[in-house]
Amino acid sequence: MVKQEAQREQTASMEDYLEAIANLGEGRKVVRVKQISEMLGVKMPSVTSALKKLSERELVEHERYGHIKLTPEGDKVARDVIRRHKALTRFFAQALGINKETAEEDACKIEHVISSLSMERLVKFVEFIEACPLGSANFPSRYEYYLEHGELPRDCSKRSVRKRK
Repeated sequence: MVKQEAQREQTASMEDYLEAIANLGEGRKVVRVKQISEMLGVKMPSVTSALKKLSERELVEHERYGHIKLTPEGDKVARDVIRRHKALTRFFAQALGINKETAEEDACKIEHVISSLSMERLVKFVEFIEACPLGSANFPSRYEYYLEHGELPRDCSKRSVRKRK
């Protein structure tokens, strides 16, 4: 995982660009300015300007009118943003029962400001409620056990949650 301090060196906007490039690059060989523009709903000159900044920070490789590629460091940051986004979306949709569209929008806003500790606890909570539903007996004490020991209590339905530190 990318350290919290390194994440915050990028603005929310820069993280959105990195996330878009990573998502557009999945299963494709090349990413173009126009694709990013359409995905983020911004004008192409704005994309070009952002790419210049990301390139200066060595997070992307981009030559004028050329293809866009994440550097290893850019990919690390993008993957972390995507991980936060997915976890938040799952939390809003599964734990809070929010519709997918609203969950996605809220995740996109919060993924840039949430602390590492809150993010890790949120991920653990989602994993836990998937295995031990909220309505089950002794929920608080079972959740405390999971946080303390890093493994699910014996009486939970799923035992496949990864053990975390």
